[in-house]
Amino acid sequence: MATGATVAAVPSLSSWQPGAEYRDVTRTAVGALIQSTSAPELPGHAAAVGRYTRETPDLVAMDDNTDIADVASLTKAVKVGEQLASNALRIKSALAAGAPQASIFNGQEFVKPTNGVFTSGFGGRWGVTHYGIDLANKIGTPIYAVTDGTIISSGPASGFGLWVRILHPGGWISVYGHINRSLVHIGQQVKAGQQIAEMGNRGQSTGPHLHFEIWDPSGKKLNPLPWLATRGIRVTGSPGAAAD
Repeated sequence: MATGATVAAVPSLSSWQPGAEYRDVTRTAVGALIQSTSAPELPGHAAAVGRYTRETPDLVAMDDNTDIADVASLTKAVKVGEQLASNALRIKSALAAGAPQASIFNGQEFVKPTNGVFTSGFGGRWGVTHYGIDLANKIGTPIYAVTDGTIISSGPASGFGLWVRILHPGGWISVYGHINRSLVHIGQQVKAGQQIAEMGNRGQSTGPHLHFEIWDPSGKKLNPLPWLATRGIRVTGSPGAAAD
């Protein structure tokens, strides 16, 4: 069990009463997951995990006919609760530096790369293609690694003024442009939620913001919004005039 995890204590079989429900173990773990972070999007995600757990067919109420098979189901419920509590600690760790959202997808932590107003999306704009999304805020606003990876660029970049690029497992690359200052160096290993830069207004920019891109393993630039959403990170708002 993860250190510090909060999971409901499981009473001995002799203390069970007819009709007692052991699904409360997983409910408690879901509560621990929700309470471990203040990110507004996370409770809904945690509730979804909880709903899936509670709907598992063998997680049923104990009654007068309880037998050894039900004890096995109880053990499974406790293990699910432990996993939820462990995930809560991992999410809390990813949020520790200040990222506004975090989630776990395929066993890996992901965060929203900065706090900011969604000002411009991916696609055609002003007769050219805008290959990322823009999140605007004041100069110096922290920028975070979207997930674990290795720094492959940190410094001057045409159009961006300064940028950081991170190579992630599987060959994905995340790009952070128009930064004011980089806090990392090439070859450095970073973790999801670690601060890597400060938001800036360098390069071809009309206001302080983060220009965020995602490149697939072939180098193709993808729309970051569905890529982030698939991994549990939501960027909401109605983008107006672009910031760069």
